Amino acid sequence: MDVSGVLLVDKPQGVSSHTVVNRVRRIYGTKTVGHAGTLDPLATGVLTVLVGRAVKASEFLTDHDKKYIAGVTLGVTTDSFDSTGTVTGRYEGELPDFESFKKAALGFTGTFLQLPPMYSALKVGGVKLLKLARQGIEVERTPREVTVSEIEPFEKDGTFYIRTACSKGTYIRTLCSDIGKALGCGAVMSSLRRTAVGRFRIEDAHSLEELEAADESALKAALIPVDRLFEDFKEIVLPQFYSKLFKNGCEIYFKKLRPAGIDRNAEGVYYRVYDKDGFIALGESAHFEGGMALKARKMFFNLM
Repeated sequence: MDVSGVLLVDKPQGVSSHTVVNRVRRIYGTKTVGHAGTLDPLATGVLTVLVGRAVKASEFLTDHDKKYIAGVTLGVTTDSFDSTGTVTGRYEGELPDFESFKKAALGFTGTFLQLPPMYSALKVGGVKLLKLARQGIEVERTPREVTVSEIEPFEKDGTFYIRTACSKGTYIRTLCSDIGKALGCGAVMSSLRRTAVGRFRIEDAHSLEELEAADESALKAALIPVDRLFEDFKEIVLPQFYSKLFKNGCEIYFKKLRPAGIDRNAEGVYYRVYDKDGFIALGESAHFEGGMALKARKMFFNLM
């Protein structure tokens, strides 16, 4: 099956993102599969899987905001900031009530510096922090600016949760731990479900069991065309003569194209580029000796 596109998988708990990729490889019968935005084994929810030539789009998926629902357990701390880690402390006093939890959680709305946890895939000196943490080594990390645009604390069946929308690079485990620190009792993340990555929602995701039971037609239908990733960019349709030149790496001057509704003097603008066969590339405007032109940023032609 010669297929390419973006596949939204509802990752189950207890499996790694790498395991999901391997299962998708078997389902679609192709080795060319990757993912964008790792989810830990504890976490469930939207995992963006790229099939076929869509793997070329991975670098353009890292900037998307994300949404999560996280369970928060007060009164305990672990080395990983979640319930899978080794317990490092237990609070002996009376635990804060929901209103106190809500007030503390809402205090983390906005833009602030967050220290990446040791148990993370972030690399320092070319080595993943996670690998160092498992060896009992802790190294200095640089706090990173993150934005939590929304936090909605709620309680269900006696468990505290936060529903949050945040920028790339935000560690929800660290957020839960920091809420516990603000309350003075400590806290860990006890569950995590990613409900959105950019415009992609959990409602549109497929379980692995559903995919494994699907026929070839349904599997193809589950793939989102790669140009959907670039819907925010204006489109340019190339005549066949210029399309051939463009595919061969040539810049195409705007003064020859005269595309409607496009600022032909703006440099560094991305465009979705099409020809008679459909989407072929992500292009970018750049200044050349002959003037402003369209240059391929990433080719996707023959993506079917």
